[in-house]
Amino acid sequence: MKITKAEFIRSYVNVKEIPTDKPQYAFIGRSNVGKSSLINMILDRKNLAKTSSKPGKTQTLNLFEVNDSWYIVDLPGYGYAKTGKINREVFSELISDYILKSKDLMTVFVLIDSRIPPQKSDLEFILNIGINKIPLIIVYTKTDKLSKNKVAANISAFKKKMSENWTELPVFINTSAETRLGQTEILDFIEKTNLLYKK
Repeated sequence: MKITKAEFIRSYVNVKEIPTDKPQYAFIGRSNVGKSSLINMILDRKNLAKTSSKPGKTQTLNLFEVNDSWYIVDLPGYGYAKTGKINREVFSELISDYILKSKDLMTVFVLIDSRIPPQKSDLEFILNIGINKIPLIIVYTKTDKLSKNKVAANISAFKKKMSENWTELPVFINTSAETRLGQTEILDFIEKTNLLYKK
């Protein structure tokens, strides 16, 4: 798929206000996992999704329209406490409302930092997605920051932990915002999945 047009539509705090006219793909992960950089890489844009050195910056559902035919929904991060207890509860409810109730959501891309060992918050979030039978793909970010052997070891450890609760593991995609690794794989998946969308 070639990206000919990509634009930020707006931010939402109410799931009911999000347009329901095109297929949607949600991107989510722990705070500071590199979500904005990955979205920019996928869409061939430098600063469409705003990056920040401060974890927890995304606090709304941010909608991007691509090629006039599908949406990326940038979801708030999870697993970061500094935003405050009340806000965390709101984020969790906002995320759950969207993921569990959206009829236009085709797949959730769950981003995992390849540089660190398996994290409880990641494993619990992914398990919750699976229990609710929401289609998901696990995306490893920042794979260029470590040696191939270390990345492979971290992925192996993550899969081993997941196997404790999963009989069949989801698809894993390795990515790098710097080298553009994974861009074609993600866009090819979205292009094929768009064909399954029914209004």
